Amino acid sequence: MVTTLGELYLRSREALMETEEPQMAGQMARDLVSTLSGRTQEQFLVDRDREAPEELVLQVLDGVDRLKRGEPLPYVLGEWTFYGLPMVVSPDVLIPRDDTCALAELAIHRGLFLEKDPRILDLCCGSGCIGLAIASRLKDARVTLADLSREALTVAKKNIQRNHLGGRVSCIPVDVRKEPAAFLGKFDMIVSNPPYITAKEMEELPKSVSDFEPHMALYGGEDGLDFYRDITKYYTPLLKPGGFLCYEFGMGQGDAVCAILEAAGYRILERVLDYNDRERAVCAQYGRKE
Repeated sequence: MVTTLGELYLRSREALMETEEPQMAGQMARDLVSTLSGRTQEQFLVDRDREAPEELVLQVLDGVDRLKRGEPLPYVLGEWTFYGLPMVVSPDVLIPRDDTCALAELAIHRGLFLEKDPRILDLCCGSGCIGLAIASRLKDARVTLADLSREALTVAKKNIQRNHLGGRVSCIPVDVRKEPAAFLGKFDMIVSNPPYITAKEMEELPKSVSDFEPHMALYGGEDGLDFYRDITKYYTPLLKPGGFLCYEFGMGQGDAVCAILEAAGYRILERVLDYNDRERAVCAQYGRKE
């Protein structure tokens, strides 16, 4: 029996309504059918009467089963969008979230004040979404994506290629909790969305996060601040005079993160809100330009 794309969508939506509200089920079904068939949602609407290949039908129905078991949609699709850029995602990296756009926008704004051809380091880069967003807007910037996870760096390399930024963006393995190698050189800006979930919060995470997203990218120590302490300690020497250090942080952590920065000699320049009006990121400056 021939199945059209439209019929596949209706079948998927009906199945997803067993666990989701109707509107959400419809959106997830559209995302599944359009993305897995290689179409935009607009193209799907135009092509909804076209036959769905059997392989696509099996892919979509498998995706429906995974969603009903609680797996996040971006992992099922294998991709997501961040700051207008297409991103490959897998369970080896955190899902890029709109909240993190606050950090990307803050870094891009501050990057406009940097000298020509700035060097920017993205620590705990995961999928590379922050560094790539910066590179896409600061056309002369050279960005280094760094992470301890080799699997995450594999995903980041795919995203460099997907966004055609291989000429200005590179990847290196780095343990941010240890003193960096001298060969890294000096940077005009360092950005990081480090693990910042506290021990107590780890116990309370939604199952869609705790069961699927990498814990090494979530857990920030007992108080959630371990990575801020270590990055500030070990990577400040890599900043050029007057360089910027930009962090994302969790709810209620802003004052503590700023205290760590100020104790290390930084001047707080700006604290910004995310799209949900929650304080989310900070930019600080170390020393002054010579």
